[in-house]
Parts: sequence; C-alpha cells; structure tokens
Amino acid sequence: MSTPRPLWQGRTLAVVGIVLFAFSLRSAVASLSPLFDHISAEFDLPAAVIGLIGTAPPVCYAVFGLLTPALERRFGLERLAVAAMIVVALGLVARSLAPNAGLLLAGTALVFAAVGTGNILLPPLVKRYFPDRIGLMTTVYSTTMAVSTALPALIAVPVADASDWHLSLGLWSVFALVGTIPWIGLAVRHRAETAAAGVPDVGDEEDIEEPSPRAFGRMWRVPLAWALLVTFAASATMAYTSFAWLPKMLVDIAGVTPAAAGVLLSLFGVMGLPASLAVPLLVARWNATRLLIGIAIACGFIGLAGLLFAPAAAPWLWVALFGLAPLLFPLVLVLLGLRTRTHEGAVALSGFVQSIGYGIAALFPLGIGLLHDATDSWTGPLIVLAVVVAAVIPAGAVVARPHTVEDEWERRHGAW
Repeated sequence: MSTPRPLWQGRTLAVVGIVLFAFSLRSAVASLSPLFDHISAEFDLPAAVIGLIGTAPPVCYAVFGLLTPALERRFGLERLAVAAMIVVALGLVARSLAPNAGLLLAGTALVFAAVGTGNILLPPLVKRYFPDRIGLMTTVYSTTMAVSTALPALIAVPVADASDWHLSLGLWSVFALVGTIPWIGLAVRHRAETAAAGVPDVGDEEDIEEPSPRAFGRMWRVPLAWALLVTFAASATMAYTSFAWLPKMLVDIAGVTPAAAGVLLSLFGVMGLPASLAVPLLVARWNATRLLIGIAIACGFIGLAGLLFAPAAAPWLWVALFGLAPLLFPLVLVLLGLRTRTHEGAVALSGFVQSIGYGIAALFPLGIGLLHDATDSWTGPLIVLAVVVAAVIPAGAVVARPHTVEDEWERRHGAW
C-alpha cells in the first residue's frame, strides 16, 4: 500500500477550494431566519413565504441532486464547481437586495439550486484530489459545513443591528466569490492536463454516477430502503423546519429577543458538529446504530416537550437537546454504505433515500407555517414535529439490524 503524501503537497488550491466550497454551501442556510423580524419591518413577509423559504433547500437538494450527474458529464467537475459558486454568490446578492417577499424567495431558490449541485460535487472532488486522504478531507469539509451552519445564525442579528439586514445577508456572498478563485485555477489546470494528454475536453463520466434504473426500482420493494428513507426524511424535516421557524418560535413562546433567538439557532446548528465527527466512527467501528437512534429519539422528544410545556424555563436546554435529534443525518449517510454490499446497490440506495427524503422534508416548513398561521399557535407545529420523531421508532428498529438491501431483495425476490 502506498504511503499517503502530505495533504498540502501540490494540492493547496484543492484544500482551500474544498473548504471555501463547503463553507459557502451552508452559510446561506441559517443566515436568513434570524432576520425575519428585521425584514418584516421593511416589507410584509407572510407565513406562507417563510414556509416556502424553508422549503427551498430540500426541494433544490432533491431536484438538483438528480440533475447534477448529467451536468457534470457535460461540463466537468471543476467548471461545474465554478458555476455553482458564482450562482451562490449571485443568489446571495440578489436576496440581500430584495425589495419584496417574492424576490427574497426567488433569490433564496437560486442560492439553493446551486447548493443542491454543490452537495453532490463535494465527494467526487475529494475523491479526485485526495484519493489517499478521503477520510481526513471528508471530516474537514463536514466539520466546515457544521461551523458555517452555526456561525451565520450567531452573528446575523448583531450585524443587522449595527448596519442593516441587507448587509447581514449579503456579506456571505464574499466567501462564495473568493471560493471561485481556486476552482478557476484548478479548472484551467485540468483543461491543460487533458489537452496535453490528448484527451477530449469533456465531462468526467466516471466521477458521479446516476443510479441504475433497475437497482433504483428495486429499492421501492425493500423495507430496509424505506426505513432509511423515513429516518433521513425525519432528520431533514427537523433540521430545515428549525432553520425556517425556530427563531420566530422562540421569540413567540419563550420570550427571547431576536438576537438571542439567533444565538439559540446557532446552538441548534453547533449540536451537529460533534455528531458529524463522532457518529460515523461510532457506527462503523462499534456498530452503535441502535444506541444512537435511541439517543436521537429521546433527545428529540425531550426537547420538543420542553418547548411545548415550559419553553421559557430553559430554552437553551430544549434547543440543545432537540439539536441532537438530527444526528440521524450523518448516521444515515454512513449506513448508505454499510447497508449495501455492491457498488450498484450503494448508488441506487443513496439516490432513493436522499432524493425522496429531501422531497418529503420539503413539505414540512411550508406546512408548519400554514398550520401556525391557521391556529395562531405553536402547539400544533410542535406536535407535528413530535409525530415526525415518533416515525423514527419503527424505522430505526429496521435500520439497526445489520443486513443489506441486497440481502433483503434476495430473501424476498431471488438473485440480485
């Protein structure tokens, strides 16, 4: 086995590019909802629009996650990374200059269309530039994502108070613009290398694979695939509903200030940082799937119960506990590999779980907003989230058993 070469040796641009890419993909997620009160002071921001803004990330992740393989084959990894960063920057600027709710929503959709593409690009970019350091670089970019989810929520309101909400939203475009620089350099280098090798300058057909239609179709008839889908959808629902509504909910029911609500949203995001570091190791090395699912369910129920029955007593505690429930997200990502035994099965299972899971999660931020609007209360929305957590109980029982989708198919239907 060859010795891994030093991380920075000949790959400085790639390291910087991946870190800035990952940072830009998440900094837009949590920077908007803490500012809803500031924005509402300038123009009307109906609950339906806030719900649609919360719906935009999972919808775009589902749609553009399916479109990205074809785009990558047409343009190549590096050029598509450049395009994604430029679109993110343009969307962030457009959102920060929005004069009404409609254009705010349009700018948000533009941002997350590019983020949906970026989510799919990161793993193959790591594979291309760091084949000897995949584990390390995956930890680097996943940790960067966790930090860049928490940081904007922490400083959004203080920056808006010191200047205005336009600057608070728009400043994140700087990171996206800077993030294009290393990928432009790498795209030029890759084009020169392919030209020197006499290879046609086309996309990379082997870097991002689309699920085999046959294998993807089989997932609909495998209970394990559905259990992973439910678990993933529940995690995404809790996360994106919180990013959309948690600050407003805390202002209304816990009596905190908008600035404090932004800090609490940041706390919710920070709780994902230890999970992203520890969960893959605990699952892969010690088969702690059942324990982790139990912790996620218990923390979800306790956090929601606190917000429902005693929100002002210890809002930081309820938010921290509820923030542990989405540890299901890194858990499912690890299991996508562990619960398959063939490459074809892994690609199909990943496509099935993530595309449909994000599509289901997209329904909830809007639905929660409409329910709150209709009842003028947060009781109904919190009960709905408790039902989402409860759905993980039967799904988790299936997921925790160490078997694969190919095993289930063969037991039920014959040879894979």
